[in-house]
Amino acid sequence: MLEAKSTNSLESAFEANEKKTLAFYLKWVFFGRPARIILLIIFLLAIILPIFYIAMTSLKEPIEIRTSGALLPRGEITTVNWVKAFANVPLLRYLLNSTVVALVSTILVLIVAVPTTYSIIRFNTGGWFFPAWILGTYVMPPIVVSIPIFAMVKMVQLQNTLAGLILVHTMANLPIAVWLIDSYIRAIPKELEQAAWIDGYSKFETLARVVVPLIRPGVLATGVITLILSWNEFLFALILTYGVKSNTFPIGISRYIGEHGLQFGEMSAAALAGIVPIYILVFLSSRNLVEGLTRGGVKG
Repeated sequence: MLEAKSTNSLESAFEANEKKTLAFYLKWVFFGRPARIILLIIFLLAIILPIFYIAMTSLKEPIEIRTSGALLPRGEITTVNWVKAFANVPLLRYLLNSTVVALVSTILVLIVAVPTTYSIIRFNTGGWFFPAWILGTYVMPPIVVSIPIFAMVKMVQLQNTLAGLILVHTMANLPIAVWLIDSYIRAIPKELEQAAWIDGYSKFETLARVVVPLIRPGVLATGVITLILSWNEFLFALILTYGVKSNTFPIGISRYIGEHGLQFGEMSAAALAGIVPIYILVFLSSRNLVEGLTRGGVKG
């Protein structure tokens, strides 16, 4: 009888240990370091592979692009697509227009978004309706308001100008900037602002000298995200601009569709020229961007 009990207990212990070992092995395979490395490699390939394909396409002969779908060039590497991309289309002007619109609209967004968010959070400006209305304007499809916006821009005679596009981009990106800055301001202890008021600071001085320095990483992260959104915006640029002097880079890419079809090589070269500045910006500001995005999720 005792032998039977001891045998059963040994078998139970062995089965439990086997299950524990199996669970540990499965956890190690699916959630351990190998799994994380594999997921990271897949993620990097998903990002890098399309850009690499565009770069290789821009270095192929035009005839090879149309006859071969190979990733790497089979013939000689050529720069003819790069030369034609800048010669046939005023690409530099489009890049300059996008730069001006993105930079100026981002600055305007930050100038308006920071005090607006501070006023909403600390002084309950607009009650519960104002923040909900701001966020609601962002989730609304842009195509819904495209015709009214065109009418308003035309009313003030700013159509086909960079100034009109800057104002529209500022309006379109302001809600997301307010939403992003919200969490950074909420993380600041109110006691710091109250101490500044006791020292005689006005509300504006408190914002400029106390709040803004503390949320600087968040402001920089918001600025980078807003700039990227403005750089990539297509719909309003298509509706409001219709000339070389005001067309932005996303519109300029469409100029490579001609009477002889789509110029894949030239378009690839132009696309790469437009992608590089944004990647350089993100790379240079990656530290502040990561710090700002992570700090914004911590409540004080």
